[in-house]
Amino acid sequence: MRAFLASSIGVVCTAALALPLALNPAPAHARAEPAGLQGGIQSLPLLPLDGDRGAVAPGRDRGAAAQSVRPFSLVGVVWAHPSADLRAQVQVRTRAIGSGVWSPWRDLQPYGEEAPDPDSPERQGVRAHGGTAPLWVGDSDGVQARVHPGVPDPVSGPAGDVSGPSGTATGASGAASGLPSGAASGIAGLPSGTASGLPSGTASGLPSGTASGLPSGISGLPSGTASGLPSGLRLELVDPGEAAAPASAVRALPPHPVPTPTPTPSPGSARPSAKPAGEPSPDRSPHPSHYPSADPLPDSSARTPSEPQAGAPMVSVAAHTAPRPRIITRAGWGANEKLREKGHVYSKTVKVAFIHHTVTGNKYSCSQVPSVLRSIYRYHVQSMGWRDYGYNFTIDKCGNIYEGRSGGVTKAVRGAHTLGFNTNSMGVAVLGTYSTKKPSAKAVKAVAKLTAWKLGLYKRNPRGSTHLVSGGGNRYKKGANVKLHVISGHRDGFATACPGKRLYGKLKSIRSTAARLQGR
Repeated sequence: MRAFLASSIGVVCTAALALPLALNPAPAHARAEPAGLQGGIQSLPLLPLDGDRGAVAPGRDRGAAAQSVRPFSLVGVVWAHPSADLRAQVQVRTRAIGSGVWSPWRDLQPYGEEAPDPDSPERQGVRAHGGTAPLWVGDSDGVQARVHPGVPDPVSGPAGDVSGPSGTATGASGAASGLPSGAASGIAGLPSGTASGLPSGTASGLPSGTASGLPSGISGLPSGTASGLPSGLRLELVDPGEAAAPASAVRALPPHPVPTPTPTPSPGSARPSAKPAGEPSPDRSPHPSHYPSADPLPDSSARTPSEPQAGAPMVSVAAHTAPRPRIITRAGWGANEKLREKGHVYSKTVKVAFIHHTVTGNKYSCSQVPSVLRSIYRYHVQSMGWRDYGYNFTIDKCGNIYEGRSGGVTKAVRGAHTLGFNTNSMGVAVLGTYSTKKPSAKAVKAVAKLTAWKLGLYKRNPRGSTHLVSGGGNRYKKGANVKLHVISGHRDGFATACPGKRLYGKLKSIRSTAARLQGR
């Protein structure tokens, strides 16, 4: 069946290359930015390919093209409602600045499973949207996109990349297999005064008159809604902007030696100070003035994470600990703190580290990583409508570890990385796509170092298992008490291909290395 569908998709895409892309030129929509903020997002609507400005038919192929836009480096597709599922093949290609050369067509991967929990204010807010994973494309000034509805459920990922912890398929029994409701797009078109088609003689677009809607008898649609693409479908072009501080001022939390366990105070004895003299509070948002390179976070030998409530009692350091690795702070990669929501949301503890890949592609240099992170940050906050960067930590292929969501690297900061399991967990994303490409040894080692340290603060054995209560998802229903590895792959909690077959295959060695670093 998969071979037949793949063949069918190939026919569709081959036919698409022989047809022009018809679009209605109109002004581009630029996302409003805080005053003085550099960088930004351009939005292009994905319109019917026959150029009809009337009501958008649910199953009609969509596309967008712009030969002249402001420079951007990352691209993704978003739509109006975060719970709507995009069952379609989405492809883009881009033109590098100054080259005049178009990249090959590349797929945008599903992203619905890397999100805030279903009932969280972050997902239920008016700003929240659904979206694909963003793709890093480097400095570009032209873009073409095409969307063909009705392809197989993208949650399974590439062929051969669908196994879970026991080697079985991770697709949820009875999971929705249809398309969400369609509606008129309502977003403006391409920049006025620029060509709205493709370069002369260039093949592009999707075939007009191709099959629309869903196969007969398909299930999983919301009651009383039409099958088709989600409403408000648009292409997002992200410019990361400049770093908030000069690149020479990269701020990193230097590694710490293994702390000496502090005995738990006996009744009536003095407790360790909640804030050792001269040290910043880890509850405060990382900022250049808070975490300069010469002023690291408090040593975990002096304190360990506590619950976020004021006056919470301190706990002793776990018997099995690991040194803190070098961590590049948000200030180090240039996060603009004006973008995110104020304040932070915490869990009580960290029981599980979920490992992800960002699915943003592997064509980046390690010197570009701060720009990649700033782009993802903008996409998460301004395009997807999240309160902050989704992952708690990100690791590049050179083994550098970056602070992700703000709130303190030692704290149980609640992220938006594993739909249904963000409470009492942390998300660690390896920058890149690892379905077929092997992750670097440096990245794998960095994952082990980071998880050994952070899980050690919360007395977790990297080789062990624990339980989390599901907040709802396509693999476990809301309220299910799920047994998970302390170091789990994203697919262990959700029916997804993440973190890719090649990275998922490294988790056993990561658990062993992390346990050894903890002295187990």
